[in-house]
Amino acid sequence: MRRRRYLANAKRLVVKVGTSNLTDERSRLDPEKIKKLVDETMEIRREGRETIIITSGAIGAGVGRLNLSERPSDMPSLQAAAAIGQGILMHAYREYFEKYDQPVAQILATREDFTDPVRSKNFRNTVNTLLRWNVIPIVNENDTVAVEEIKLGDNDTLAAFVATSLQADLLIMLSDVDGLYTGDPNADEGVELISTVEKITPEIEKLAGKASRGFGGMITKIQAAKIVSEFGIPMVIVNGGEKNVLKRVLAGEEIGTMFVPRGFRG
Repeated sequence: MRRRRYLANAKRLVVKVGTSNLTDERSRLDPEKIKKLVDETMEIRREGRETIIITSGAIGAGVGRLNLSERPSDMPSLQAAAAIGQGILMHAYREYFEKYDQPVAQILATREDFTDPVRSKNFRNTVNTLLRWNVIPIVNENDTVAVEEIKLGDNDTLAAFVATSLQADLLIMLSDVDGLYTGDPNADEGVELISTVEKITPEIEKLAGKASRGFGGMITKIQAAKIVSEFGIPMVIVNGGEKNVLKRVLAGEEIGTMFVPRGFRG
């Protein structure tokens, strides 16, 4: 199978993990979820694959640490929560990766790190050096200082920019849903999971709109798929709660939704 053959040979991976795959219902970091991500990441790294993690969760971790009753809506409060949560988030990653004697590095990015030629080159050089040193880069948007003019908007877009900048072989989106459905699985009966998307059509974008529950939902994932597709990079949306999800994706198992890029020759 084309899918299985390509995924088995994918060496450089960008893995985007959503907030729901890192935190509990109170927005606090969930140790078991972080341990699961780290354990599964190290399992695929033993196969000789390079892994760049795009992480959400900083704002949520800050909200949880402050025991706020709800996520703030104003920008100064969101940025302050990110400033508090970023350190908590990275401490958790370091703690669990350290059990494998695996070094990690934090990179905070803004849109200019991908649109400005000099900064884009610096970003690539830094990440490539980290990978050469056997370090796992953990990338997040710099929510503490980013404003509208430089903000990427969400980590789905950030993941797409990182994947294209670093010429990744595959972008994996870990979500809290199983993939793209023919409707809203929470509201509509009889909807089906779409295993493969050969082309992102207006109909596909309409489905994403129905499935999206707001900021960072399915719409932004479809937009990310469009970005990486132009660079020949496949993308898979899969439920991060599935057991051994990364290994199963790379084994070519028919889980999640795979977006096949234009001119795909896997």
